[in-house]
Amino acid sequence: MPDNTDVDIEQREVCHQGFLRLERLTLTHGRFDGGRTPILKREVLVRGPAVAVLPYDPVRDEVVLIEQFRAGALVAGEPAWMIEIVAGIAQDGEDAAEVARRETLEETGLAVAALEPVARFMPSPGGSSEVVRVYVGRVDAEGAGGVHGVDDEHEDIRVFRLPAAEAFAMLDDGRIDTAITLIGLHWLARHREGLRRRWS
Repeated sequence: MPDNTDVDIEQREVCHQGFLRLERLTLTHGRFDGGRTPILKREVLVRGPAVAVLPYDPVRDEVVLIEQFRAGALVAGEPAWMIEIVAGIAQDGEDAAEVARRETLEETGLAVAALEPVARFMPSPGGSSEVVRVYVGRVDAEGAGGVHGVDDEHEDIRVFRLPAAEAFAMLDDGRIDTAITLIGLHWLARHREGLRRRWS
């Protein structure tokens, strides 16, 4: 099976550096038949590691979700305000658990008492370097709501809480359509009872 040592990068150039960074790689790599590809050019959206958290209150059996504007959805012709779970990009040297706690506080105003790892995945490896870690975070959801976010990042995040069963119904009727939120809620639907026993 091929591995990364079988890739030769001949050139790496920055095509764009703004809110997002786009790089173009000129490379060849080994083929499954033992040969090599011709020279390929591949653009990659370069993003740091991301962390996502589904805030969950096991006592009230409620989840906390957020709603915010997403330019990618707008360009795709989808509704631009999307229902999601908390997420953010790790800063240099920042541990994933630190990011989870920081982002939950910034985006919802809630403190995370415990974290349960859910998944580590790449949302779109054909064109992005982003790796996402998803957690469920134990919170006290009483009073969760309002508008949150970091002002100098121009975040405008509506926070709301709802029974876990209602959030699962949103999965079934298509109101949840972002990958990290689907993953977090589907995991909770499968593991909720055990998590409640451990956390209550």
